[in-house]
This record gives sequence, C-alpha cells and structure tokens, in this order.
Amino acid sequence: MEKIKLCLSKKPLPSPTDRKKFDHDFAISTSFHGVHNIVRNQSRIRKLIWLVVVLGSVSLVVWQIYSRLVNYFTWPTTTSIEVQYVEKIDFPAVTFCNLNRFQTEAAAKFGIIFFLWNIVYKVLHLQEIRSNYTGFKDAIDFLTSHQNFSITEFVKKNGFYLNSSTLLECDFFGKPCGPQDFAHVFTEYGNCFTFNHGENIQAKEKVSVSGRGLSLLFNVNQEEFTDDPALGFVDAGIIFVIHLPKKVPQIDGLGLSSPVGMHARVTIRQVKTVHQEYPWGECNPNIKLQNFSSYSTSGCLKECKAQHIQKQCGCLPFLLPGNGIECDLQKFYNCVSPTLDLIEDKGLCTMGTHNSSCPVPCEETEYPASISYSTFPSQKALKYLSKKLNQSQEYIRENLVNIEINYSDLNYKITQQQKAVSVSELLADVGGQLGLFCGASMITIIEIIEYIFTNFYWICILFLLKIPDITLGTLPPQDRLGKRNHVEEC
Repeated sequence: MEKIKLCLSKKPLPSPTDRKKFDHDFAISTSFHGVHNIVRNQSRIRKLIWLVVVLGSVSLVVWQIYSRLVNYFTWPTTTSIEVQYVEKIDFPAVTFCNLNRFQTEAAAKFGIIFFLWNIVYKVLHLQEIRSNYTGFKDAIDFLTSHQNFSITEFVKKNGFYLNSSTLLECDFFGKPCGPQDFAHVFTEYGNCFTFNHGENIQAKEKVSVSGRGLSLLFNVNQEEFTDDPALGFVDAGIIFVIHLPKKVPQIDGLGLSSPVGMHARVTIRQVKTVHQEYPWGECNPNIKLQNFSSYSTSGCLKECKAQHIQKQCGCLPFLLPGNGIECDLQKFYNCVSPTLDLIEDKGLCTMGTHNSSCPVPCEETEYPASISYSTFPSQKALKYLSKKLNQSQEYIRENLVNIEINYSDLNYKITQQQKAVSVSELLADVGGQLGLFCGASMITIIEIIEYIFTNFYWICILFLLKIPDITLGTLPPQDRLGKRNHVEEC
C-alpha cells in the first residue's frame, strides 16, 4: 500500500484547466448520444432541453435493463412440441401379469402366502399392514416356525407361469413368437413377463408398418390361478404396461387391464419429453443409477429405498436392485417394514424437484395408449377355439384374453422444455435498449469506464498531495511550527 501511495505521489497533479478541458473533450467526443449537444449549445434553454432528454433516456434504459435482468433471473422457459415422421420406429417393451397371482394348489397349502406377499411388495408401494386382517396371527406363527422359508423361490415356482398352455398364440408383425421371447420379472403381481426387455430383444428391428404389431392370446386358467378377494384382488384377466426397453416396469397406476372374454386393441404413440436442468427445470443430469442403464424416477426410488434398508437391516429385499444378502420373511416383518414407514414419515426418498432424492429425468420416453374392447370370441370363433383347444365354450369365455398392440402412425412427438432467454439473447436485448435510447454500445461503456477511472486516479493523487497540508493547516500555530521543525530535523 505504501508503494502505491509513493508511486501516485510522484505523479503530477493536472491543473484545474487541464481537468476542465478533459471533461469538455470527453463530452464532445463520446459516442454516448446527446451529451455533446448539452456542451456545444450556447442557449441555456437548449442545454436544459437536451439535459432533460439525456437524463430521461438514461432513466428509461436503466428501467428497461433492470426489467430484463429481473425477467432473466426468474429462469423462464418455453415448451415446444414437434412431430417427427419416420420410416421406422422402435417397438416398446410390454410387461404382462395375471390378475390372479398364485397357483390354486400352492395357495391352498399356504393360504398365508397372500398376506406374506402383501408384506413383501410393500417395498414397491407403501401400504398399511392391517393387524385386524384374519390371517395376521397365522402370519406371525408362520414367520416364527418357517424362518428359512424363501418367498422368492415360492412365488417364482408357484406363481403365474408362461408356457404353451398359458400363451396360446403370439405373433409379432407376422412372425411367430413364444414364451422364450419373454423375460421374467417380479412386480407387485408376482411373476410377470416382459416382451422386448433388455437383452432379450426379438423386436430389436424397427417397426416399419403402422396398424400392425404384437398380437397375443392368453389363457389365464382361473381354475389353476387364484387370489384373495379380501386384499382387493377380485378381477380375472391380464394387466400389462407399455414402457421403454431396459426401464423398470411400473404397473401400479400405469397398467392397462384386459378382462377375460375380451379382445383389447391398443394403439400407442411414442412421446419423448426433454426437461431442462435447474434452475430452468427440475432435472439433474449428474445423477446416475448404479443398477440401471438409464435414469428413471421409479428406478431411482428403488435404489434409494434399497440403500436405506440395507443400511438399517443389513439385507436387501429381492424386489429391489443391488447386491446383498436377501432379506428373509422375519427381517421383512421386523425390520424392512418399519424402515419403509420411517422412509415415508421422514421423507428420505422423495421425487419431483431438483433437490429431492429422485428428480425428474432430463429425458424420458412414454407410450400413451388408447384402448378399445370387443367381445371375444364371436359365436363362430367360439366353436372353432373350443374344438381346437378341446375345451368347453364356457371355459373359452371365462379364461381367454386377446391383446393386440400396435402403433397408430409412424411418428413420434417431442415435447421439449427450452430456456426462454439465453445469455446471448439477454446481451442482445440489453444492447438493443442501450442503442435505442442512448445510441450506446460496448465501446461507449468502455469510454465511460475510462473517464471514471481517470477522474478517480486524479482524486487519489489530489488526496495524497493535499491531505498532509490540510492536516498541518488544522494545527495550532505553535504546534504547526514544532511539527515543521521536526520535519526539518528529519
């Protein structure tokens, strides 16, 4: 600091005439419009008019720039919708489940399985386990006496299965398909099966014809598969959900149902949605999932629950992703279920906003569907199927489900959230306001900065040279004389 003072004190202080000339030269040469008219005009009235015009223009440009900045920092967005027509389009994955989840014979031996499964799939959808349920005491006794019972193996072995007796027909764009083209997956409906899932992709080639697609004929076999009406499972048929391949199927809330004795015709469209990252939107592009190749909110919630449960209970429910020791039923009831209640009460796994555990994905693909039904089969087809399958007509009506899924058209819709104002647009807008009201540009701003800096520089020199004299001038005469003598001695 002392060096700076020493350097400035050596600089000559410009005379008042030089400073006045510098101000006059700046006023008549600056590119800031209107200032030179104030200086050059001899008439005081004209000077006053131009002063009012310049000050008014400056006030307007300050107000306009302020409003532009306020608008920019509200992070506004716009939404654009675009329809892209293509020659070929990817076919989605479809997951199918039987509304009757368990085999009748196994459920008769282990009637408690319905209540136990209710405990297990609580990890997917939080619900209260009712202590007044008729099988509650039996469930406690079963957990005590069957500590090594594996519900995973039980459901996989005694739940719904897919073979030639349950999948009677399968056709994909005129090519036959079968149970080998489906991948097994656990959901709240137990055993479910996904067509075109992950690596098991027969439909890898793109669809090039609209109006045709996947056609399936299921036999739900109500005599062989059953469920507990007390828990709300009172329907018969197939429930299915259409989703992106390699994405976690989310049946609850998104599933489409097709009852027995019906032909369901489903037409779909592909809709891609692009969200902006914070602060314009709510997505976070830096979040990656450990167990899924692509980010989704449902997959993120599963991983979040899995982490908390593994930390609290030292095991991992088989319905959740990750590597760890599988939780047995005792752990499910004593630890996993209370931990899930804790997660819900404290909001440990939240979704939606950018600062939640699982914000919205930056890109997602959905398949909105429209579905129509017709009675299946017709009277003539009923006789044909009855003879072909060697079953009664009543059996055909009560057990067969026909589902057909196809694209309505070869196009997809992109809904994109975009920044309403980019940085370049903000600069262009501010520059436009400066040019409109003041005829100013970036060069004008540099001129003003140079003018202010030069005057500040002169003020610093003035204070360094004049302050010591001012200080001496405030001392009494005798003190001033002593101070002077002291300076001379030094």
